[in-house]
Amino acid sequence: MSNSYETIIVYSLAKGEEAAKELHAKFEAMMAENGTVDSVDEWGKRKLAYLINDEEYGFYVLYNHSCDAAYPAELMRVLNITEGVLAKSIIKK
Repeated sequence: MSNSYETIIVYSLAKGEEAAKELHAKFEAMMAENGTVDSVDEWGKRKLAYLINDEEYGFYVLYNHSCDAAYPAELMRVLNITEGVLAKSIIKK
């Protein structure tokens, strides 16, 4: 059974916006492999509410996707170990 999720990821801009877009493409492809990506909303470069790893700005992307109930745990595990991800949140709709 497939559930709908809303995932927001804030990518680091320490290595430039191109590196953030590469990570964005990687995670979008990963979500598509494990379900369906309904929509992707690139918010772009925005100021963080507080410093994370001494960074003031991040690249925000909002994903709406559907997948199996077990996949969000795996996605969160990969996000936690990926360099270049400043913040993340996965919410079941």
